[in-house]
Amino acid sequence: MTWLITGGAGYIGAHVVRAMRAAGERTVVYDDLSAGNAQRVPDGVPLVVGSTLDPKLVARAISGHSVTGVVHLAARKRVAESVEQPLRYYHDNVEGLRILLEAVAEAGVTSFVFSSSAAVYGAPTADLITEDTPCAPVSPYGETKLAGEWLVRSAGRAHGIATASLRHFDVAGAASPELADTAAAGLVPLVMRRLTDGLRPQLFGGDRPTHDGSCVRDYVHVADLAQAHVATARRLAAAGGSGAELTLNIGRGHGVSVREMITAVTGAAGRDLAPEVLPRRAGDPARLVADVDRAAQVLGWRPRHGLHDIVTSAWQGWLREHPEAAPALTLR
Repeated sequence: MTWLITGGAGYIGAHVVRAMRAAGERTVVYDDLSAGNAQRVPDGVPLVVGSTLDPKLVARAISGHSVTGVVHLAARKRVAESVEQPLRYYHDNVEGLRILLEAVAEAGVTSFVFSSSAAVYGAPTADLITEDTPCAPVSPYGETKLAGEWLVRSAGRAHGIATASLRHFDVAGAASPELADTAAAGLVPLVMRRLTDGLRPQLFGGDRPTHDGSCVRDYVHVADLAQAHVATARRLAAAGGSGAELTLNIGRGHGVSVREMITAVTGAAGRDLAPEVLPRRAGDPARLVADVDRAAQVLGWRPRHGLHDIVTSAWQGWLREHPEAAPALTLR
């Protein structure tokens, strides 16, 4: 098969592309490079630069490269930004997906993997979230991901496409330093950015109903997430366009508080710094931890990397891009 990886020049996408190629799959990257980096695309992998909002270019990319499967990762994904710009998020995330699915259906593509998010669950009270936990997103970003799942499932049923929605939890780490997340959007790079600037890490909300007052999250290594995409793609390909559909949590199944993660990152960086506690942010649930048993049963997949691997690999990647972060810094 030949797989079109949308967002394949991004942080997660670049890991998925490499994991797919290592597994012997042919890949084509489709990315508008608004957040991606063309240098992340391996030699020999075609790169189509464009937006999923461009129906003609999407159709040409699929037909021109004889695409038979799609892994859709391209999306806007900042929760706080989505609260401020809901119209932009619905337009880019949902309309972009609709255009892509239309091209997929017209071209007879048989497999479609949708990168969803734990944000679809909102603020559940369960200690471990299963795929059957009711979805009640609390941010426009989460709403667009849930709407995306509905759209993918409906299109799959209508057009005989085998589909999967992977609800990934908090992603961090790097398979190699050059693939690290340096966008300073997730918690780990945000903490490293603050350390590099000589500032204390920031903690939004220290009064949550958790063991230390900060939010609890399930951090999964990006290399493990990429392997989950490979396993899912192969499972759908084996279905042969039968209309099979999957919805799976992808996480580690272990909760780590934001305060604990900040301590781990500052420790890896050789700093001993207490965070600056700020008011809560809108759209941040207190606890999100995955039950990953279904992914293990359906895919034979289990995460291999622990918190130490996540943090140390992220820090090594950060140092590659920000060597000035290595010396001791004076706080201000």
